[in-house]
This record gives sequence, C-alpha cells and structure tokens, in this order.
Amino acid sequence: MEEDLGLAGDMTSDTVVPDDACIRARLVARRPGRVAGLPAALSAFRMLCPQLAIVVDHPDGHDVGSNVTIATVEGPARPILTAERTALNILCRLCGIATATRTAVEVVSGTRTRIVCTRKTTPGLRVLEKYAVRAGGGVNHRFGLDDGVMIKDNHIVAAGGIEQAITRARRRLGHMVKIEIEVDTLEQLGQVLSVGADAVLLDNMTPEQLREAVRMVDGRMVTEASGGITLANLGAVAEAGVDIVSLGWLTHSAPILDIGLDVEPMPGKVPAAGECIPAPAE
Repeated sequence: MEEDLGLAGDMTSDTVVPDDACIRARLVARRPGRVAGLPAALSAFRMLCPQLAIVVDHPDGHDVGSNVTIATVEGPARPILTAERTALNILCRLCGIATATRTAVEVVSGTRTRIVCTRKTTPGLRVLEKYAVRAGGGVNHRFGLDDGVMIKDNHIVAAGGIEQAITRARRRLGHMVKIEIEVDTLEQLGQVLSVGADAVLLDNMTPEQLREAVRMVDGRMVTEASGGITLANLGAVAEAGVDIVSLGWLTHSAPILDIGLDVEPMPGKVPAAGECIPAPAE
C-alpha cells in the first residue's frame, strides 16, 4: 500500500468520490481456478478501513468457476477503491500459482510423485507464493539457503567433485540436517550412491533415464526430478517412479487467474470514528 499511495495518497478517489459514498464490491473470478491468498488480499482493504464488512464465499483451497463471487466487501467507497489494485494483484497472482499447481497435481494423480515448488520466487513474496503452492495441493521445497544443504552443479565444480562436496558438508553439519545433491548423469549418480546422501536431484533427465536412476537408488535416498519438465511430459516423469518433481514455473511463470472487482452503490453512510459496520463471519 505504501508503494501505491506514495506521498499524496489516492488523488483520484479522494477528488472524484464523495466522502460519504458507500459501495458493495465483489471479487469475481473471470475464469475457473483455485483460490489462494484471500486473507492477504482482504487485508489491503482492512488496512485502510477496519470498519469494512467482508463476506467470504470461497476461501483458500476452494475451486471456483467463471463469474463466481469469491468474496464481497461493503463500506466506504474511497478505501475500497484505493486498495483495489493491491488486493487484486496479490489475489490474481496467488490464485494463478495455486491453479497451476492444482493442474500439475492432477497430472501425477495415481502415482507416488509429489509436486514441489522451488526458490524461483518473486523477491519479497516467497512466503505468499509458496503458500499458494500448498493451497494448490503441492509441497514446498526449501524456503531459503538456510533451510538445508542443496549441492548444485556449480558447488560440485567449486568443491572439486561430488565426493569432496558431500564429505565437507558432512564434516560441518549436525546430524539433523539433510543433504541433497544434483546430478546430470547416471555416472554421477553412481558416485553419489558410493558416498551417500539423503536426496538426489536428477536434472534434465529423460523418463527412461529417470526410471533407471530410480532402479539404481532402490529406496536409499529421495529421488527428485527437475529441469525441462512441462505438463506435456510430467505424466511420463511421474510414471518413472521418482518421489518428487520440482517445478520452477509454478512460481516464476504461472499465469494469473483473472479476477475483477465489480462495484455497485449501496445506501448508507460512512461510519463515524469508532463506529463499525457489522461484519458477517468469514
């Protein structure tokens, strides 16, 4: 809200809309999708006017169709219109992520594979975007660099090899910290198996290579497939038997869910200071 209000506030609403005008505003999905981020979006309205009455018809985790009202906000027109874009930006973005995740989860339904997000998130919005993944039925990977050891290809080069990287990590870490390492080939996977790790990221492998990798691992560590995975080949990747498929595009490229704010005037007056419009239970 600080970013949008700047130094002068909402000059349009403050000059065009009468200060005693009240409206009913409905958050309406323009196309089908999964709801996520509604509490965060509604907080933009309440931040500007705690007296608003809010009714939630479809909370986070619910699926909605086209032209379905997700929630309704009633009260003074100015704060509702001022918060409109910030609320919609959050809600459209998070619903889009949840919807994309739900679609991916549906593709792997019936297999052992779980859909997981990555750290490829919008700076400052990671918590919300990873929350949206969970609302869509997915699971979270690391939240940050301090959330576990993930040895990538560049770490391996800098450390001098797979064995050296894993050995150094084990020497420094406590027994509760998991170690995952990325490999690009089955030969590298063989090296990891000889040293041992908790999880292995199988990067940019074909379904056939993944199937062989799962056979080689034989349950000794968690198997994660990543890289070049789309909805078109996701089913084949899951059928290869991997435990996890991590998809960066869930958070960095998911299209928004189109949601609009439909407004209509309503009789009444703006509450005086200390007065409150009764808000139905959400």
